[in-house]
Amino acid sequence: MKITKITRSIRRQKRTRASVKGTKEMPRLSVYRSNNYIYAQLIDDNVAKTILAVSEKDLGKEKGVRVNTAKELGILMAKKAGEKKIKKAVFDRGSYRYHGRVKAFAQGVREGGLTF
Repeated sequence: MKITKITRSIRRQKRTRASVKGTKEMPRLSVYRSNNYIYAQLIDDNVAKTILAVSEKDLGKEKGVRVNTAKELGILMAKKAGEKKIKKAVFDRGSYRYHGRVKAFAQGVREGGLTF
């Protein structure tokens, strides 16, 4: 069987998810990064429901430096989580390295007041 880029990505994602579980009190903060946008969700894995979701489209601003936009999105996520009385989360980076936009998003969430 040929190991492709996609199968390596799926393996990394499964390895990360094996150690990350979310609850209602401490949900999983999942990040998805596409070429154009970055999306994030707070997920309660016990009932398999999304508690809160944000994307770059929610910011409603023109394109700029993608790392700065990811940080602003992290701050927005923390603000919305605070409104739902969520103080802690478990960070799920998926198959992405903790680098660039994913790292900037995590720093923005921390600045906004949500802890991992």
